Amino acid sequence: SLFFIFIALPSSSASPPPLAESILKMPMPVHWLLFVLVLMTSLQSNSVVCAAKTTYIVQMDKSAMPASFSDNLEWYSSKIKSVVSTSNPQEIHGDADDEERIIYSYQTAFHGVAARLTGAEAKKLEREDGVLAVFPEEKYQLHTTRSPVFLGLDREDSTNVWSDKDLDHDVVVGVLDTGIWPESASFNDTGMAPVPAHWKGACETGRAFEKRHCNRKIVGARIFYRGYESATGKINKQTEYKSPRDQDGHGTHTAATVAGSPVHGANLLGYAYGTARGMAPGARVAAYKVCWTGGCFSSDILSAIDQAVADGVNILSISLGGGVSPYYRDSLAIAAFGAMEMGVFVSCSAGNGGPDPVSLTNVSPWVTTVGASTMDRDFPATVKLGTGISVAGTSLYKGRRNLSINKQYPLVYLGTNSSGPNPSSLCLEGTLNSRTVAGKIVICDRGISPRVQKGQVVKNAGGIGMILQNTPANGEELVADCHLLPAVAVGEKEGKAIKHYMLTSQNATATLAFAGTRLGIRPSPVVAAFSSRGPNFLSLEILKPDMVAPGVNILAAWTGDVGPSSLSTDHRKVKFNILSGTSMSCPHVSGVAALLKARHPDWSPAAIKSALMTTAYVHDNTRKPLQDASTAASSTPYDHGAGHINPSKALDPGLVYDIQAQDYFEFLCTQKLTPTQLKVFTKYANRSCHHSIARAGDLNYPAISVVFPEKASVTTLTIHRTVTNVGPPVSNYHAVVSPIKGVSIRVEPSTLKFTQKHQKLTYKMTFTTTARQNKPEFGGLVWKDGVHKVRSPVVVTWLPPV
Repeated sequence: SLFFIFIALPSSSASPPPLAESILKMPMPVHWLLFVLVLMTSLQSNSVVCAAKTTYIVQMDKSAMPASFSDNLEWYSSKIKSVVSTSNPQEIHGDADDEERIIYSYQTAFHGVAARLTGAEAKKLEREDGVLAVFPEEKYQLHTTRSPVFLGLDREDSTNVWSDKDLDHDVVVGVLDTGIWPESASFNDTGMAPVPAHWKGACETGRAFEKRHCNRKIVGARIFYRGYESATGKINKQTEYKSPRDQDGHGTHTAATVAGSPVHGANLLGYAYGTARGMAPGARVAAYKVCWTGGCFSSDILSAIDQAVADGVNILSISLGGGVSPYYRDSLAIAAFGAMEMGVFVSCSAGNGGPDPVSLTNVSPWVTTVGASTMDRDFPATVKLGTGISVAGTSLYKGRRNLSINKQYPLVYLGTNSSGPNPSSLCLEGTLNSRTVAGKIVICDRGISPRVQKGQVVKNAGGIGMILQNTPANGEELVADCHLLPAVAVGEKEGKAIKHYMLTSQNATATLAFAGTRLGIRPSPVVAAFSSRGPNFLSLEILKPDMVAPGVNILAAWTGDVGPSSLSTDHRKVKFNILSGTSMSCPHVSGVAALLKARHPDWSPAAIKSALMTTAYVHDNTRKPLQDASTAASSTPYDHGAGHINPSKALDPGLVYDIQAQDYFEFLCTQKLTPTQLKVFTKYANRSCHHSIARAGDLNYPAISVVFPEKASVTTLTIHRTVTNVGPPVSNYHAVVSPIKGVSIRVEPSTLKFTQKHQKLTYKMTFTTTARQNKPEFGGLVWKDGVHKVRSPVVVTWLPPV
């Protein structure tokens, strides 16, 4: 038999996934060992699947409930009871009855239950009338002072469009994450208006979290753990807060990035000193704790979305992700569809699987998918070699163990410059011999283990410093870390040069110097190497990611429970921390969306997304195209989507591409789904396919992706778009198209003349192949009226002949 083994990487952790950095560089025997281990694990788990109970999410057709039942939950319970009674009759009167089997019921963004079932019971349930789908539980992983200024949100001029302090006070952002640290100054509610009347949320209590911890800033705090406990066992209340309190720090950081109150003098050990504030400092935060020590589970995430929509959130910020599943099998996407139907804007992190292509998660068109980019701030550090050469790097080290810049220290590297990484060169736990590294600066390759942990291994072995070298996957991208010993991260090319010097010199030496915080970095922004890339293989016609936002070296509030490195050996306590990841870029977009929602309360989630996308920029502060940190070459829409967010421009986009829930459903109708699979998205009985769009590319998306089929005879494709005027009532726009290799493009009409606000006008773009290309080609369409530039990225792909 032939087996394909796919290794799923964490998609949205606060730092790039370590496994991707080295696994493909390992010797071939290691590949086979991994193959065998994965295969054995798979076979072992399959052997017990029939007997063991695991959590399944059961989606029900609410409209199919028989009249004999008084409410939905009673009907759901009877369905569970029916499959339990036929497969395990002894359980009906035992200790595993249907009430214990059901761990959640969903009523708002999703209809159904989460229940503990055996594999056989789940299969029987799928065949029951009224049951739309049965999903197995899925495990998800977690995916500032400078960014408000960098994004133009903190200018102190009197004409600042964001200057009204009460502008966003009615907007509530639900943050699905690891909880919140309420004592942080970022959640101070001084001067805030009363909680908006539409808010129906609650402040749940538990260990170290009381009612008083909620206020006019933190308006809600809830926990969701039943799916987690079902999969992993009871939470240890002594070692983990079974309450909304954030032990990890990730949730506090993302919530403060969304809507943190201004805090003067914020910094991390002196780095990034300034005023920290969220994107929408007047907005409210509702914390939904769905992630625990062992991960985040889909039944909990689904329940949190369901509850958040019922509570009255306006924005959902979700910095986590799992693998990519078909739309009708992706419970987060289905719940997000329900939230969108209720007018809630959903922002998700793209994942940290870059720079590999097709590494995106959260790709549904009704979700805003956010990649990560750098800002114009850096934390420079230098490696000074014995040759007199200085190599530039980065670090957030601040401690008592400093190296003299006037002295040289011996260097050691336990790998070679040509082979792939090995356990010693990766500085993995237990691989360094103190006799070899004591008193020396150790060169460590990135990969497998967390970056800061490598420094701890060096420190434990007696090393006095570390040079952390990028692998080819990371290129020259530099991510700063709060190390536990003097340490500098360097790019791949510089690292190779240092290793060459070390391996060809008998007495190689170096010292490390730290230069603090530097602003005005050029070029910036740059697309982060770790940021997940397109194309979106579920639907090539839907360009993802949607946009990029600051996600590298972001300062925001932190838990008081762990040190800035998150290592158990780190006993430092800080009020703010600097993190990197698409987890950090997602809340930037969530916060800006809150500002747009406050200014334009009538805008749909799609209109807000459109405003962000069509005003995004694609040139850096040197006026050159955005760069890709992994290659230093120009990035493409598969890397940056529509471009980098520009909040001030998004406030007044001129035109928007609006999309209603039925339009998204019509898109799903083009995806070759069965009626049963489509019904997953029809919580309301009257939603059906009207076939109003001929193909997926006709969804009224702000980005344009045209896919020519395998048949070479198809040389012409036409797509349609409709724009809504949200600018001056009388305005005239003309189209400007950048040339794209391999096609000629015609826009009809080439001029759009609006006579009133909210007027809708339609245009079509016809693409004619002049020479089929073997790779995607990129360009753009801009509608201009002399004031506004409404830009859509354009991608043309030719599928290879079969």
